Amino acid sequence: MKENVLDVLMYLFENYMDQGPEFHPDQEMLAVELSQAGFPRGEINKAFSWLEGLSSLRARNAHMISSGNPNSIRFYLSQEQEKIDAESRGFILSLEQNGVLDAAMRELVIDRIMALETEEIDLEQLKWIILMVLFNQPGQEQAYAWMEDLVFNEVQGRLH
Repeated sequence: MKENVLDVLMYLFENYMDQGPEFHPDQEMLAVELSQAGFPRGEINKAFSWLEGLSSLRARNAHMISSGNPNSIRFYLSQEQEKIDAESRGFILSLEQNGVLDAAMRELVIDRIMALETEEIDLEQLKWIILMVLFNQPGQEQAYAWMEDLVFNEVQGRLH
């Protein structure tokens, strides 16, 4: 089985999300645990870098207030269009229109998507990325709860 960075991130999120965004385990101990779970060391390191990037964005954007026009439209660069398909871009737009994401959160999501070393992401992967971004941003508890219901209700629906 070929594991990628997103698989590592999803494993971490599913197994440690109840610890809260302030959870800071010993990285080497966590890397050993992830290795024992079958993840390659290179992908583990990339996942840690991705999370550090998210943390850095959180610290930088903590003081920023979204001042974008809610009626504006986001134009995607060609590299973004190649990685984020039309269905996923439409999903991001619908989250904005429904107040789940604001312009600042949308940009964080797109930044974290582009930080992944994958050629493209699908809608299910996008939902997990959005969930992880919202989880790590203060003041996004309601949006996170909505997204959590969407992701985990779909997962449970497939298990039955």
